[in-house]
Amino acid sequence: MTVEVQLKKGDFGDSVSEVVVVEWLKQVGQTIAADGELVELESDKATTKWPAPKGGVVTKLFFNPGDTIELPAVIALIDETATAGTPASIPTATPVASVSKPAGPAEVRIMPAAAASLSENGLKPSQVTASGPGGRMLKEDVQRQVASTPSTAVSKPVPVAPVVAPVVETVRTIAAGERSEKRQMMSPIRKRIASRLVEAQTNAALLTTFNEVDMTAIMDLRKQHQDAFTQRYGIKLGFMSFFVKASIDALQTYPAINAEIQGTEIVYHNYFDIGIAIGGGKGLVVPVLRNAERMGFAQIEQAIAVFANKVKENTLSPQELTGGTFTITNGGVYGSLLSTPIVNPPQSGVLGMHAIQDRPVARDGQVVIRPMMYLALTYDHRIVDGREAVSFLKRIKDCLENPVRLLLDV
Repeated sequence: MTVEVQLKKGDFGDSVSEVVVVEWLKQVGQTIAADGELVELESDKATTKWPAPKGGVVTKLFFNPGDTIELPAVIALIDETATAGTPASIPTATPVASVSKPAGPAEVRIMPAAAASLSENGLKPSQVTASGPGGRMLKEDVQRQVASTPSTAVSKPVPVAPVVAPVVETVRTIAAGERSEKRQMMSPIRKRIASRLVEAQTNAALLTTFNEVDMTAIMDLRKQHQDAFTQRYGIKLGFMSFFVKASIDALQTYPAINAEIQGTEIVYHNYFDIGIAIGGGKGLVVPVLRNAERMGFAQIEQAIAVFANKVKENTLSPQELTGGTFTITNGGVYGSLLSTPIVNPPQSGVLGMHAIQDRPVARDGQVVIRPMMYLALTYDHRIVDGREAVSFLKRIKDCLENPVRLLLDV
């Protein structure tokens, strides 16, 4: 029975209407298990490895790497009557070539692995003697022929399927000393980032306010309890969990920064889905901590670590990138001392963290050296007043400089 591999609207998020084929993880003629990874797809939100709905043999691929697929679409066919454990029942992916065996008149059936090996080694079916049951030509038959054929008689290997680079680059060959250019198509993620940043600047009244926080208390707290925390939870206590906790505390006090505009209404969220900006090879992505107000320090750190690994492996799901009521971004990991982050629509605020630097500050009439960090809050002035924004950032500063407040809720 032939099974269609379908992509539906909504599989990659409500706003996604097309995806790009990055790489086929299985080729025509290869077996795949149910839920096995079939293809790597890239949307404007994330790169996803799409599974096969049924196990069997891949018999047709409708798109090449680099192709854009408009949703909904059928992208491949799988014959589920054949599995990896029953090679004799595996159908060929291409029309079967019929040749006469030297030993008799039986018709030759070329198995998928043998067909791939023929193509790879530049051999014709007539050059190989089939030895499989029922006159089938096996991969071993091709390999045996390759081993017995002088290297000069075998042509250069040919790919089984045409390979199209997912990102098209054009480089002009030039003489030494000339200036050169390279043209590269924008990836869906990069195009989406560009459009959303322009959308934010065009449709919202964005302002940024700044403050600075003395990180001494948090650094001392981490140093004091780091070993016990790591031993108990299997992960280090980082800075981000403190900032998430402090942000939730401030958002509860100033709910407009956790709200959004929908038409002529302001929607106040009574939950806190905090987006954590993470830099990846293909651009900045913002996976979301759902109901972060219910999470402890360890849960936050563990969830962020999982997100970071998924970003490296390109396995974030669209659902993990959808939504969010407030965002935190840390430019400090790249050395940024001060910046103005841009709000992620339709959110109304984004908190920017920056590098920690030892700086001279005044304390009790004395100049002392303290680890200081600049904070930035960009907010939508349509629903957030300046007084609220400044007070929000001051509240975060107070929570971080006296982290006991986060535990006592004062």
